[in-house]
Amino acid sequence: QVQLVESGGGLVQAGGSLRLSCAASGSIFSINAMGWYRQAPGKQRDLVATITSGGYTNYAGSVEGRFTISRDNAKNTVYLQMNSLKPEDTAVYYCNADLHRRLLLGGTASGIYWGQGTQVTVSS
Repeated sequence: QVQLVESGGGLVQAGGSLRLSCAASGSIFSINAMGWYRQAPGKQRDLVATITSGGYTNYAGSVEGRFTISRDNAKNTVYLQMNSLKPEDTAVYYCNADLHRRLLLGGTASGIYWGQGTQVTVSS
């Protein structure tokens, strides 16, 4: 089994900062890309940022220059540093991982896994 557990969400005033963390655990063989997505009430889930195992990053235009994604490969953890937060950043933030997990009888299987989500609320 594989689990992704997010932490670090909360309530912050506009202009403030938050740092989200997401730790992957379980029978993990390797992790390719990791990412953050968000979903506001009544809207679809949108990409925020992704990072490959080699450190290549990609950002949504609405967060570029304000958010920074990073990862610690040794800890199977991805972070999202969010600065200059705006009310429109309010959403549930989900992390995901594209990874290979170990199978009980040997070998690996690939899959995409999601965390349970963490609420970020930015007040004006």
